[in-house]
Amino acid sequence: MRQLLWIIAPAVLLALGCNKDGVDQWAIDQDLIETYLEDNQINAERHSSGLYYLIEEPGSGTSPRSNSEVLAKYKGYLMDGSVFDQRTNTFFLSNTIAGWRIGIPLLKKGGKGKFFIPSGLGYGRQERQGIPANSVLIFEVELIDFQ
Repeated sequence: MRQLLWIIAPAVLLALGCNKDGVDQWAIDQDLIETYLEDNQINAERHSSGLYYLIEEPGSGTSPRSNSEVLAKYKGYLMDGSVFDQRTNTFFLSNTIAGWRIGIPLLKKGGKGKFFIPSGLGYGRQERQGIPANSVLIFEVELIDFQ
């Protein structure tokens, strides 16, 4: 059984990284993010998930968990600077995109950070109002509070 998993797992991962046209969107997004960071002289760290992040203020205390209800002030925009969302909102972290479920727990209460989210950890191939399919998302987030 284990041998079968070693054969199937790489094929599944390869299929997930490519769209129906055989384009490796994951690699494209990583290149776009790395170029953006270099061009803008941003020294972000890469999470093992592929998310890039910059902690501007870590905050204090503990970090939220995946099932926490959080209050955050945020601004979301595309790599060309087009803002698609900006507000202060309360939400359950479990109901957000994967990039937020990974990035926000890197902050503590009062913390501020910037997340560079590959499309696969955002909305992927799905278009949203103001967000084209396969878009890299950038979020400036301040974690105000959580429960």
